[in-house]
Amino acid sequence: MSKLHRIADGPTAADLDAIEAEWPLIAAELDLLDADINLINAADHGGPTALDWRRKRRAEAKVTRVAAELAARPTTRKRVA
Repeated sequence: MSKLHRIADGPTAADLDAIEAEWPLIAAELDLLDADINLINAADHGGPTALDWRRKRRAEAKVTRVAAELAARPTTRKRVA
């Protein structure tokens, strides 16, 4: 089976499980991206406010917290040698 054919078949159950397990981090990173975009756009409207900067700091802290939580989870997957 070619690699292209496997991609067209869609994600496997294991792929979906991995995405679901990492979804809190994905969501936190999307919040950080949104905060960054708002800071960039604020430059066109007189510059970022204190609230814009607070939102970015909170989003950064959330990414760090969620990443640490995910790293602390025990892994159940077998390693391939």
